[in-house]
Amino acid sequence: MKLIDHRRPLVLVFILLLIVSSCAPPATSNKPNIILINIDDLGWKDLSFMGSSYYETPNIDALAAQGMVFDQAYAASANCAPSRASIVTGKWATRHHIYTVANSDRGAAKDRKLIPIQNTVILDKNIKNIFQKLKDHGYTNLHAGKWHLSEDPLEYGIDINIGGGRFGRPGSYYPPYSKNGIEINIESGKNEYLTDLVMENTLSALDNLSEPFFLHYAPYAVHTPINAVDSLLYKYENKQPYQGQKNPMYATMIDNLDRNIGLLVEKLKDLNLFDNSFIIFTSDNGGYYGKITMQKPLRAGKGSYYEGGIRVPFFFLWKNKISPQRNTETPISHLDIFPTIMELLGDGSLDKEMDGNSLLPLLKEGTPLAERSFFWHFPIYLQGYDIKDNENRDALFRTRPGSVIRKGDWKLHYFFEDNEVELYNLKEDIGERNDRTHTDSLKRKELILALESWWDNNKAPIPTQRNPLYIEP
Repeated sequence: MKLIDHRRPLVLVFILLLIVSSCAPPATSNKPNIILINIDDLGWKDLSFMGSSYYETPNIDALAAQGMVFDQAYAASANCAPSRASIVTGKWATRHHIYTVANSDRGAAKDRKLIPIQNTVILDKNIKNIFQKLKDHGYTNLHAGKWHLSEDPLEYGIDINIGGGRFGRPGSYYPPYSKNGIEINIESGKNEYLTDLVMENTLSALDNLSEPFFLHYAPYAVHTPINAVDSLLYKYENKQPYQGQKNPMYATMIDNLDRNIGLLVEKLKDLNLFDNSFIIFTSDNGGYYGKITMQKPLRAGKGSYYEGGIRVPFFFLWKNKISPQRNTETPISHLDIFPTIMELLGDGSLDKEMDGNSLLPLLKEGTPLAERSFFWHFPIYLQGYDIKDNENRDALFRTRPGSVIRKGDWKLHYFFEDNEVELYNLKEDIGERNDRTHTDSLKRKELILALESWWDNNKAPIPTQRNPLYIEP
């Protein structure tokens, strides 16, 4: 007589449980993964979802359609290093003292009336930054691409660095990538074009990254040099221009960037990470002006504190948490990124040290933000690109020493060389063409008083020393 083996059903159940568990998606962290996509020099209208009919960005457009897009979004500064320093610290430039790239006395000495404030080029390690705070909350920090704030990003709480260093641009997007003998430290792979290679390394890192993680994806693209992706030129060489956008080489760089962001999204979905990811997309400053691209109807471009130099594409995406919509009325800033992430984690320890506001109530609940003023301070000189074709205050400089305040619909530029101002109503005049200094004297006085108060409260350094090499024109 054969005995019944009562263990067999238990064994079968155990095997079935193993099979089911092996097919189930991996458990995700309660904390969302955070992905900050910070493109280099991408202009306000350098994307098709922002209105361009020349550039083709279907992958970025698809991401934006799932999130909250802000039309009135600002960079913390008009060029790379100070903007990036403000993003990772949540502080105005007056507090981290990085005002520009390299030296602050750029341009011919004979044309500079004042001695500018000395610039800082290395981010102070004693300032608490976003990577350190996220590390405190158990995040693994991955940086990919442009760093530009020190020699070694690993000294700032970053765990994995892909291609980041002190340099702000490559010598070429093709090997060996070096600039002035400085190598970009990045693993070689099947791709050669630098934007492709940075993403290739990023995707490989994601395969082995523990959750929760913070990905700071900051490609060198689309900063100069303008190196075409040859296989894409055919799409743009005979394409109809759009409001001054007509450079096919630059268009291929944007197209290639869009393809790589599509690969990132695909990877996140393949790893079942997309739904639990809080995604931020922006650019470090306004776009180029002139032969490379245009941001019409905005005035000027990168390096200028007219709207073309500081207004940027900006959106937030968090599936099933942020309702897809377009916000056309609310001004926001790079300075809001750090406090938004801190509120997301329930951490208020730095609230009094932040110069921006959390956007989380607006993003999740639609709660309007209280009206506030925005400030930019640049006690430095930044030479012009093309003295024959520009929209700056004068042809020689994109920036002369000064400050800017935006309050409500009004924006005032204050220039330290001559204590003159320009006043614009952005709601009526987004292109800053109609100076209202003499017709709206009460508004001018109000904004100057607010700016002076901000200088005092933030110990803003103001250049006053005359330059002995200056030659009166």
